[in-house]
Amino acid sequence: MSITILSLSPILNRSFPAGPALFFLLFFLSTGPLPRAAAGQNEEAEFARARREMVDRQLRARRIQDPKVLEAMGQVPRHHFVSEQHRGAAYDDRPVPIGEGQTISQPYVVALMSEAAELRGDEKVLEIGTGSGYQAAVLSRLAKEVYSVEIIPALAERARATLSRLGYRNTWVKEGDGFFGWREKGPFDAILVTAAAEKVPAPLWQQLREEGRLVMPLGSERRGQRLVRIRKKAGKQQLEDITGVLFVPMTGTIQSESR
Repeated sequence: MSITILSLSPILNRSFPAGPALFFLLFFLSTGPLPRAAAGQNEEAEFARARREMVDRQLRARRIQDPKVLEAMGQVPRHHFVSEQHRGAAYDDRPVPIGEGQTISQPYVVALMSEAAELRGDEKVLEIGTGSGYQAAVLSRLAKEVYSVEIIPALAERARATLSRLGYRNTWVKEGDGFFGWREKGPFDAILVTAAAEKVPAPLWQQLREEGRLVMPLGSERRGQRLVRIRKKAGKQQLEDITGVLFVPMTGTIQSESR
């Protein structure tokens, strides 16, 4: 095989008899695995270009400044966290459906929440709402350990498989009600909640380390939502407003707690 591939150009540049054997060789090469591999490489190159444009036009242009966050967003292959059907929209400036009535947040929101967590690289992070696993993958490049909880079984299983296939070894996913966090793995230096609630679930606050940061959307679709960062200072909440957002509501125990 190596002789055939390497010697094809010299053959065509010489006055070589265009007999049946040569035509068979050319037909084999034109329909064999090499062109498909090349097409795959070209597709990945195109996605890499789209990723660079995403970082420049959607993130830097909106003042995402943390170089580690920009680097992570430029490295994580977002198109592998959406279905084949939606891959062409993976780097668009909007949420993309991931099934089960859920979406993957627009890249800017993922970057904004990651930056708000103020990670240096040695932290243990809890994410509530794994979804596709994309936010967890980004966090894995910013923190030492990432633990993520997803309430929808199909999404938890798919995210776990995707993260494993792509080699994210410092990220763990479990199926469960995010209201209760992941107590046995706490306390956490930072907690990110990727679904909206009208108040911080008490178990999550208890699992946040002193001086830790909790980033989440507070509010409801009806009353409006604000992305906030809450610092834990002497056990008390110090809330910082970031921006208006629109997230799917948190489900499970939080719904009965909010009544």
